[in-house]
Amino acid sequence: MEKEKLIVVSAPSGSGKTTLIKHLMFTLPKFDFSVSATSRTPRKGEVDGKDYHFISVDKFRALIAENGFIEWEEVYPDRFYGTLKSEVTRIASMGKIALFDVDVKGGVNIKKLYKKQALSIFLQAPSIEILEQRLRNRGTDSETDIQTRVQKAAEELTYAPEFDFVITNDDREKAKEEFVEIVQQFIDS
Repeated sequence: MEKEKLIVVSAPSGSGKTTLIKHLMFTLPKFDFSVSATSRTPRKGEVDGKDYHFISVDKFRALIAENGFIEWEEVYPDRFYGTLKSEVTRIASMGKIALFDVDVKGGVNIKKLYKKQALSIFLQAPSIEILEQRLRNRGTDSETDIQTRVQKAAEELTYAPEFDFVITNDDREKAKEEFVEIVQQFIDS
């Protein structure tokens, strides 16, 4: 029996990942979004279980100890992100293709775990300066958070060669088309 295919998308904050993923899910409804877990507090308008599974640092650490994640990362001190094993099971039980929106290191780890079963795509802004401006325009992060994310982005960009494809999101419509085309070719193969 052929194994299920998985789509893994990673990018520094501000690269346009959420916009492209929403477009993909609208265009190709055969996917279900793997809702990541995080120990950070929800941003305005975010819903627990839909945007993220918001859990405490202590609960996150307990789930790590219980082997409850297929991957996890402490992205910033006491700010964890991860993919719950229960999410993968939930999506498979619905007969859908799992779509992962994960930290860059998480994306590399899922690709290593699932190998050819997973398509990994790295999204990037055209430059660090444009990425910083996008973060500012969102209006959701403090100045300290923006600076931390910009510094982190420089490190995350070094992981791009470990992904199957890299898409530079300098033209939103072109990036959407390229993203859908790459994913469609993978699921049809």
